[in-house]
Amino acid sequence: MTKLAGFTLTTRRAAAVLGALAIGTFAFSGSANAAPLPLFPFFMTPPIQLQPAPQVQAPDVEDQSAAIEQPARFRRQVVSYATREAPGTIIIDTPNTYLYLVIGNGQAMRYGIGVGRDGFTWSGVQTISRKAEWPAWTPPPEMIARQPYLPRHMAGGPGNPLGARAMYLGGTIYRIHGTNMPETIGTQVSSGCIRLTNQDVADLYSRVNVGTRVIVLPMDRRADNAMGKRS
Repeated sequence: MTKLAGFTLTTRRAAAVLGALAIGTFAFSGSANAAPLPLFPFFMTPPIQLQPAPQVQAPDVEDQSAAIEQPARFRRQVVSYATREAPGTIIIDTPNTYLYLVIGNGQAMRYGIGVGRDGFTWSGVQTISRKAEWPAWTPPPEMIARQPYLPRHMAGGPGNPLGARAMYLGGTIYRIHGTNMPETIGTQVSSGCIRLTNQDVADLYSRVNVGTRVIVLPMDRRADNAMGKRS
């Protein structure tokens, strides 16, 4: 009887152990089906880091005039300038190829400019109606008629004839703009637009707003003599 009891007890213990192993195996199997465990869980997979999308930036305004020796008189500078026009006014001195931005107290910022070639100069009073950085260029029909080889549209950028900045004058086809040909500053070369070096036009652009008054003097009138005597 004692041996039988011992055998029964041993059998029960074995059954309990086998049952526990079976339950553990079932549980392990169910977990493995739900989410397989890694073979070596201590080797952790590094987290995936998302890289920020690259930012597209407008091209820098290069000082192309540095490669071209500009006469001292065409370099941007503050000069004495007597005028009754309000500070912030732009005055285009066409015959002398200067642009003056009136500061006040008898002073102005002076820039060297390129102006319209013979037959394309103009005069009058306008206001800046729009400003654009690295503007696209769509030649007007009048220019296409004279120069049929011109592109019908050109995207903005360093190779664009309008340069780094443009300030549009009223509803006209004329602009104050930059140029990728700094050697033309001080000459009569355009179809009526006023051009500055890219560095200078960027500086002027930062100083004026839409609505700025622009006075363009005729070829036979000099700003240094006439503007100070206006009533």
